[in-house]
Amino acid sequence: QVQLVESGGGLVQAGGSLRLSCAASGRTISTNPMAWFRQAPGKEREFVAVISSSGRVINYANSVKGRFTISRDNAKNMVYLQMDSLKPEDTAVYYCAISARWPPNEYDYWGQGTQVTVSS
Repeated sequence: QVQLVESGGGLVQAGGSLRLSCAASGRTISTNPMAWFRQAPGKEREFVAVISSSGRVINYANSVKGRFTISRDNAKNMVYLQMDSLKPEDTAVYYCAISARWPPNEYDYWGQGTQVTVSS
């Protein structure tokens, strides 16, 4: 079993940046695809970005493409989400998740989430 803990959320003005971190423990995540999702109030959870185990394959939601960057450090068992040019519509709770295989059709474990609030 793996535990995921997100951090780095907060309040930022539109146009600003935040870097989210996801720390994994319990076992290595170096062989697993990792992803970020988000859920805004009153909305369903939505996909943000995914990265393959090696980091060579990355996909983004169209809404964040060009502004967000997902990365990972397998030696540290960490995954990151650099968020630039933030918009009020990026306000949400952000979750990291781990999948057992590629392509990641389902995710087995989730973190508790970190709140990101972007003011206009």
